[in-house]
Amino acid sequence: MAMSNFSNGNKAIKPALKIIAKSLLSSRLTFSLAVLLVVVVQNIITTPTFFNISITNGLISGYIPDILDEASLLVIVTLGMTLVIAATGGVDISVGPVMAIAAGFCGLLLNGAEYRTEVFHSPYILALFVGLLGGALCGVFNGFLVSGLKIQPMIATLILFTAGRSISKQITHGQTIYVMNPVFKWLGVQIPGVPIRTTIIVSTIILILVVLLTKLTSLGLYVQSVGINGSSSRLVGLNSRAIKFMAFVICGILAGAAGLVGSSSLGSVNSGELGWGIEMDAILAVALGGNMLGGGKFSIAGSVIGAYTIQAITTTLYAMNVRADQLSVFKAFIIIVIIVASSDVFKGKIKRLSLKVFSKNVSVGG
Repeated sequence: MAMSNFSNGNKAIKPALKIIAKSLLSSRLTFSLAVLLVVVVQNIITTPTFFNISITNGLISGYIPDILDEASLLVIVTLGMTLVIAATGGVDISVGPVMAIAAGFCGLLLNGAEYRTEVFHSPYILALFVGLLGGALCGVFNGFLVSGLKIQPMIATLILFTAGRSISKQITHGQTIYVMNPVFKWLGVQIPGVPIRTTIIVSTIILILVVLLTKLTSLGLYVQSVGINGSSSRLVGLNSRAIKFMAFVICGILAGAAGLVGSSSLGSVNSGELGWGIEMDAILAVALGGNMLGGGKFSIAGSVIGAYTIQAITTTLYAMNVRADQLSVFKAFIIIVIIVASSDVFKGKIKRLSLKVFSKNVSVGG
């Protein structure tokens, strides 16, 4: 009787385990979490102090806080990139230069005609607002080209990608602006008395706002609908052009916010270096997060995990004494893996193989 009950219990468990296995294999977060787990395990093996945390100069420090800090700008930019890709099936490659433009406006207002000063020439809040407005205007420009003139997103954003840093240099009169007032550091380094870096706090707040915007309003649903099928969306009453336009404006504002945080962290506005190459990392983070680069359904959680994974990989490579000029090779390898792993043919084969092995093991165990 007891053996019969045990056998019946196993028969009931098998379908449930099979369902769980199918859910894990079909989840968009499985691959990104797996990559992040591999990176963490590798760090645990090679860096015994990986989880050590201490207080240095009033700030929490250690490998994990450093990764969270250094990934903050990428997280902010990736959030905007996720919405653009989901809505248009294209990418915004101008986010790095937009960061420089926003920071240039902010630095110009704070320093006036001087390239180095400790006195604000304009109110700090006003300078931040103008910086965000500059990012928004860049988003308006890109959005108009894509939604209004129906230019492919990558081609449309190529304009600011090419000219954006030159525009920023014109704003700053070709100089690197050094803002010496300690208040400027509050946004990107530390608020007095707070042991957590402000970059982490700001990126977390922006993440929460974007999640609330996409979950508590219809924006998330509209973006997915337009990304999946813009023509069908128009037939049911959605203004696909307005939604695509809004996605680019939000991306511009977020890129501007990242530029303000980044310049505050450095204490200066360097148009040639601020946000350099971040657009490629943002696209990689979206892909690593399991999002479809062709548009449609998206996962904010996946994109954020992808951003932190990329930064964890970068930090790990630096810890392994890999030179900065060699990082692109490793990232290129990661891109190859992602492209192969995200293909329908590869995913189908892995899913069938995994379910076959899983079913065989369960039947043997039963």
